[in-house]
Amino acid sequence: MTTESIKAKNNGLLYAMEDEISSHLNQETTKSILTLIAAAGKNNALGKDNDLIWHISNDLKRFKRLTSGHAIIMGRKTFESMPKALPNRTNIVLTNKKGFKAEGGIVVHSIEAALDLVKEDTQPFIIGGGEIYRLFMDLCDRIELTRVHHDFEADVYFPEIDLSQWKEVACEDVPATDDQPYNYSFITYEKQ
Repeated sequence: MTTESIKAKNNGLLYAMEDEISSHLNQETTKSILTLIAAAGKNNALGKDNDLIWHISNDLKRFKRLTSGHAIIMGRKTFESMPKALPNRTNIVLTNKKGFKAEGGIVVHSIEAALDLVKEDTQPFIIGGGEIYRLFMDLCDRIELTRVHHDFEADVYFPEIDLSQWKEVACEDVPATDDQPYNYSFITYEKQ
């Protein structure tokens, strides 16, 4: 074997390895990160009478920034609590109510059907309500939680976060203001 043929063979191996690594990296980077996003009180309160308990402008802006351009999966009651389907997002409504129509949304009747619709999205979001969060908690990779540091009376609650399965990776504390009377934190958890 000549020196030139050895170099050509080595270059061929090197290119094949680079292609394999590149292919693996592309597969890794295109994996969806299924994310629960919620705002919950200190006692895990989410809402009451099919409505939000508080109005935190920064939280709503953060929700819009994170979810825009992505699919959002929600339950029927959450969809019905909104004035209309959220713009610049694929609205997917999971319900067991046959015949339910969601103007501007896609209705599905199983978790599998919902997940099938979002498999091409890099970061689909689960946006509630309480039962939907419980159904998807073990399937998710990340939780984006706005923790409002106050106990509230509610009829819908966020599920407990099992810290043996979830690790806090980021936290930003925001103090109360004249316009917004509650201290709150933006917390990101990732599955361990």
